[in-house]
Formats: sequence, structure tokens, C-alpha cells
Amino acid sequence: MNVIEERINALKERLGLSWRNEELLRLALTHSSYGHENNQRLEFLGDAVLELVISDYLYRHYPTYSEGELTRLRAAVVCEPSLARVARELELGRCLFMGRGEERSGGRERPSILADAFESLLGAIYLDQGLPAAAAVALSYLKNVVEDVLAGRMERDYKTELQELLQKESDVSIEYAILREEGPDHNKTFTAAVYCRGREMGRGKGHSKKEAEQQAACRALVGLGYIQPRGE
Repeated sequence: MNVIEERINALKERLGLSWRNEELLRLALTHSSYGHENNQRLEFLGDAVLELVISDYLYRHYPTYSEGELTRLRAAVVCEPSLARVARELELGRCLFMGRGEERSGGRERPSILADAFESLLGAIYLDQGLPAAAAVALSYLKNVVEDVLAGRMERDYKTELQELLQKESDVSIEYAILREEGPDHNKTFTAAVYCRGREMGRGKGHSKKEAEQQAACRALVGLGYIQPRGE
């Protein structure tokens, strides 16, 4: 048994699930740099499962919150930093099958990869065990994140803040675009821009498209005087 297999066995013990099809688990832990068969489709499914589970939890446990408050809270709970945090608790990075180039560039600790791996894992659990099992795993790790978000201990979701600020007076359209992709596949840097009514409001960079878009929204909020520039 190799090191990765030992780590996956430890993960199965932490999850406490009896898998019907363990190939789903392996697929959930296979990064796109490893081969054609990877976890991207499971990530797509897990993203939808996660949004439903968290929406249901927040709706039931915070009955006095408005729609806008619930939306802000959900966005902060399911954002990349939050999901990367719970992926680290599960030690998902150590369990991933990935290409050598990706691994050498620090892929096992990259927030975007960890967040995607957690969503992929939920997608695999949903297919193998059903929604109740996927919900149980998601909530067992994300309840603490909800509390930290409410206490202001988590990173801000600039995209949601910008949307709510701009749509406070009218239902304006906000769009994001990826302007550039630079660097090798295992260590790309993305440049994103955010537009409102066709006017560019801010640009940002990051090692994932989500991170770049968050930074673009942050710069837009700085330009609007809504938040102070970092370091001030």
C-alpha cells in the first residue's frame, strides 16, 4: 500500500462512511493534472449539493434573517477560503492524486484546489450515500464556519458586498471577465475585471478565477470608497 492509499484509508475512517463504490471517492480525490478522468464533474455536482444543504440549514436555524442576510451568510460560508479551511481539517490535500508539476508548485495547499476537492468529495458522497449523508458531512465541518462568519472571523465575500451595494438603488447588471491567464498549467495566474453597465470598476489577480474575481470586486469597493485599501 502506497502513502496516498494509506492517507485515503485514514480519510475514510474520519468520514465514518461505508462506501458502496470506492471508485467515486478515488475520482473525487483525482486532480485534473493527474489525468483525463478527474474530479471536475463531481465538483460541479458537489457545488449544487453544498448550496442546497447550507441554504436549508440557514433557513431553518436563522428564522429572523432576511433574504439578503441569508444570501450574504451563505456566500461567506461556501466561499473558497471557507471550503479550503474544512478541506485542510480533513487533510484532503494529502490525499489527492495530482501531477508532479502541480505538486511541486504547492498544489496540495492551494486554496482553490482544496475547495474544489471538498465539493468533489460531497458530490461523491451524494452519489454513493445520498443527500442525508452528504449533508451530515458538510454540516459537521461547516457549522463552525457559520459561527465564525457571524462573529466576523472569516474572510469577506467582496463579490456579494459589491452586488448588494450596486443593486441597492436599482437592479443593475454586474459582470466579471477573465482578461488574462499567465503561467504554466500547474501555476497559473488569472486577471479578472468587474463591469457595471459596461464600465470597468476594478481588476484583480489570483491563482484561481474565483480569487481573481474576488480581488476585482475588492478593488471596485475601494474605488467606490466603501472599504479602505489594504494596508491603510
